[in-house]
Amino acid sequence: MIQVTVWNEYRHEKTDEAVRKVYPEGIHQQIAAFLKEDNFTVRTATLDEPEHGLTKEVLSDTDVLIWWGHVAHQEVSDEIVERVHQRVLEGMGLVVLHSGHMSKIFMKLMGTSCDLKWREASENCRIWSVNPSHQIVEGIGEYIELEKEEMYGEHFDIPAPDELIFISWYPGGEVFRSGCTYRRGNGKIFYFQPGHETYPSYYNKDVQKVIKNSIRWCCPTRNVYPKYGHHEPLEKLGGIEA
Repeated sequence: MIQVTVWNEYRHEKTDEAVRKVYPEGIHQQIAAFLKEDNFTVRTATLDEPEHGLTKEVLSDTDVLIWWGHVAHQEVSDEIVERVHQRVLEGMGLVVLHSGHMSKIFMKLMGTSCDLKWREASENCRIWSVNPSHQIVEGIGEYIELEKEEMYGEHFDIPAPDELIFISWYPGGEVFRSGCTYRRGNGKIFYFQPGHETYPSYYNKDVQKVIKNSIRWCCPTRNVYPKYGHHEPLEKLGGIEA
């Protein structure tokens, strides 16, 4: 069983009626609900819990962490960011959704500003699959059509993806690298753009399938994490036994 932790800052849903109408139990609970349909073992965590719900014990028991944040990126403790970062290097998978592109953890892993163009105008969005043999697009057609989604546009200030999975198009003429994979240390990372808080993107079956597929792709391997620091010789050096 893959152990998944769904993290959400959980602020919009408490203060904005438009968001609460779409996600009455919170974005994290909607994501958790459809993941449980596929028998993932799922827990949730939110910003205002002690240690943001991401204790050492929780993270050590997490195979893949899903991250959604927007208005409270700067309230995330640097200590917790460092804790998550280390777990990714050790092999924990990370799926970063929508406005999580500006989260401290994603920016730390990318090493860039992660900024972009944006517009909220109830536009439709066409998410084109550009890597049809990849595990993340299994069961997905040539594109995903969303009736409403926030426009994200290039330039997206991220490192060149290890693999580009999706490119999105918007009626205003913009395109966006909306599905990107990376490897950092032993960990695998997937960024996926859909998920504006006032639009029902996480009820879309194809969006759900992509997230499920990405969890399976991000899931840790059995590869051993390297040991760093001082190293004793394996061979004899000047008469010293190995």
